[in-house]
Amino acid sequence: MLDISAWFNDLLADNLIFTPTTLGYYWEGLVTTTQLVFLSLVAGLILAVPLAIMRSSKHKWISLPVYLYTYVFRGTPLLIQLYIIYYGVVFIDGIQETFLWPVLKEAFYPALIAFTLNTAAYTTEIFRGAIKATSKGEIEAARAYGMSQNLMMRRIILPSAFRRALPAYGNEVIFMLHASAIASVVTLMDLTGAARFVYARFYAPFDAFLFVAAIYLCLTFAILYFFRFLEKKLLAHLRPQNS
Repeated sequence: MLDISAWFNDLLADNLIFTPTTLGYYWEGLVTTTQLVFLSLVAGLILAVPLAIMRSSKHKWISLPVYLYTYVFRGTPLLIQLYIIYYGVVFIDGIQETFLWPVLKEAFYPALIAFTLNTAAYTTEIFRGAIKATSKGEIEAARAYGMSQNLMMRRIILPSAFRRALPAYGNEVIFMLHASAIASVVTLMDLTGAARFVYARFYAPFDAFLFVAAIYLCLTFAILYFFRFLEKKLLAHLRPQNS
């Protein structure tokens, strides 16, 4: 009977780029990528909810600043935003003498700021569209029950909008995962950075990058499965019932 574990160990032993040392680099890259994407998505989601409400306001002095923010961050490449934040921090007067400098001089945190602002802009527009698509019947029913605007937003509009925005937001999560590959340009050892390091050391681009591509693919399928599970749970009432 074939011993799968022994076969896999023999395969790793025959391939220099899959040594315990290089696998450690891949693991470090996976952890960094996961942390960067997860934290930026959480922070971006927290920012996007109030911004989407402001963006949906009928008052221009409330909605216009949010519109300008989303227009700039959706209209410029994430790579440029990352460069501006990473390299531009150094030129802020007095920043190196403040308590923020030990944090900002590390590549992870400027990358986290850039990713958060970028995904918050896209998520704001996703939620704004979902809020605008709220049925007038739901709003009228809430008003008939005597709900205030804040209570109606919290209990009727936002939960309904979140369900409608779920498919589009799932795509945004996947896009952010793929966009995280550019974090390696500011010296972060993410998955792509690990592949570049292994490639530079062993000159084996196909093995290194195909292995990382397989990891990205597995992460993408996991995200797709998670959001499909959420959609089945939260949108079950929209599926036709069997008679």
